[in-house]
Amino acid sequence: MGFVSDFAIYAVSFLVVLTGIVFVHEWGHYIVARLCGVRVEVFSIGFGRELYGWDDRHGTRWKISAIPLGGYVKFFGDASAASTPDREGLGRLGEADRSVTFHDKTVGQRAAIVAAGPVANFIFAILVFALLFAFNGQPYTAPVVGEVLEDTPAAAAGFRAGDRIVAIDGRRIERFEEIRSSVALATGNSLAFTVERDGASQVLEVVPRRVEMDDGFGGKARIGQIGIRSASRLEFRELGPFEAVMAGVRETGAVIGGTLTYLGRFVVGRESGQDLGGPLRIAKMSGDIAQISLVALISLTATLSVSIGLINLFPIPLFDGGHLVFYGIEALRGRPVGPRAQDYSFRFGLAVVLGIFLFATWNDLVHLRVISFVTSLFS
Repeated sequence: MGFVSDFAIYAVSFLVVLTGIVFVHEWGHYIVARLCGVRVEVFSIGFGRELYGWDDRHGTRWKISAIPLGGYVKFFGDASAASTPDREGLGRLGEADRSVTFHDKTVGQRAAIVAAGPVANFIFAILVFALLFAFNGQPYTAPVVGEVLEDTPAAAAGFRAGDRIVAIDGRRIERFEEIRSSVALATGNSLAFTVERDGASQVLEVVPRRVEMDDGFGGKARIGQIGIRSASRLEFRELGPFEAVMAGVRETGAVIGGTLTYLGRFVVGRESGQDLGGPLRIAKMSGDIAQISLVALISLTATLSVSIGLINLFPIPLFDGGHLVFYGIEALRGRPVGPRAQDYSFRFGLAVVLGIFLFATWNDLVHLRVISFVTSLFS
């Protein structure tokens, strides 16, 4: 019974988190398409066989499908969920019907419809963070050094207890939490810490050291640390509406910056890619966090919404960013990219997406110790 109940918690948490993010993303595409006069045929959460659905008064089929790993909006005139045009069908349409197809809209309108998905993810995250900060409070620890650990980068750089950190590489610091996030992905990079000491300001150069530690979910995380501890305890400060929204914007920006920093370091070989997670790890995290706190699960949902919105903007065919690249080329050339080039590009994009999915899933299996368990059965 314990296994069944635990499995139910992980499954439900994963589905709630992922379904919410996918719905927000596809709603962005849907609402801007409607504003641009495009007829929407299908709004699907998940792929594959339909499990449940209904038709609205505008003729859109809303449905929940069997494979809950994404979703799509299919416009009138599309041949597939990837918005590839049904060229034969479009050729047979009359002027009135053709005017409500996605492919008859201007480049600017099509770009706006495509970009609306990721933008909706970002807006959703900002609002969620803002509501959490307004009603639950924002985590706050004063950026004052309480202890400098021996034989650490901070000790070598000359940090002292009582130092107030006011900036890192010129970026203003208001909370100790911002120091952790700045240092975590800066292993091997020199950071300039501006500190106030005895009424004077000075700059200390420090290079974070990679440390392996428990991630709180049964695995290991490799992050940068410099070896300082805060002088005060964690508290939660409730923010006013405007402050909460601005804090939500900053939090969303921090997630975007952290994601881009990690991926950039991965591309140049400074990160191994072991921390790239897929659906299995998201399910594990969702279930673990759901058992800790509903607020933490909501915060995770907002963080993942930012990451998914950002990844969708990458210039990979099949992703929204790939479509935007095509529209940019069309705007410059004055005509669309040829169907053959688009076809090969989408095939390449599919291969890339599948490769990323398999790589992330392998990481999940290693991280969750499934691989080591299976190999132990045959050793």
